[in-house]
Amino acid sequence: MTPTPLSSPLGGLRAAVPVPETVLGDLHRRLEDGAAEAGLLDVAYTTVSTPVGVLLLAATEQGLVRVAYAREDHGAVLQDLARRISPRVLRAPARLAPAVQQLEEYFAGTRTRFELPLDRSLSHGFRRLVQEHLPGIGYGSTQSYGTVARSVGRPQAVRAVGTACATNPLPVVVPCHRVLRGDGGLGGYVGGLEAKTALLELEAAA
Repeated sequence: MTPTPLSSPLGGLRAAVPVPETVLGDLHRRLEDGAAEAGLLDVAYTTVSTPVGVLLLAATEQGLVRVAYAREDHGAVLQDLARRISPRVLRAPARLAPAVQQLEEYFAGTRTRFELPLDRSLSHGFRRLVQEHLPGIGYGSTQSYGTVARSVGRPQAVRAVGTACATNPLPVVVPCHRVLRGDGGLGGYVGGLEAKTALLELEAAA
């Protein structure tokens, strides 16, 4: 006996009409608002296009907690945030709007200092001490790893300063790009040397 062909799961119905982007956007905003009101939005994130690539921004209720370059793998960064802070992570651009605006102003050359609440819970000990020092390095200025080590009271900890800069969870906003080697070389940078050069040139041109 010849098998009977299975019927289409659509049952002869017309294909679904695509939902307009505006409707999807409104639904997502309602989801964001509902999650926030219910206390279920522990980590909000969004992405922003910049001259140094697409940056992922994440924030808790305490403030901006993470800025990540694309080369860090945004998916892996979100998984790390879910593991280290909370699994309740949701794309919620509204919470990041001030950070996005200030980054856009920075890259436009009209902002020389970030004024954002920061959540430093991803950093501890000496690394946090170094990272808290970094905003004190003025826009358009640089310091060597050795100078930073002396400034935080650990003159022998030059290598540890390099590690603190390399593991800075808030690059650009917390300006680890302003720290150079003692001989004036760039040193390392989480966003890559092209990004570090671009940031230094942006600030020098202002």
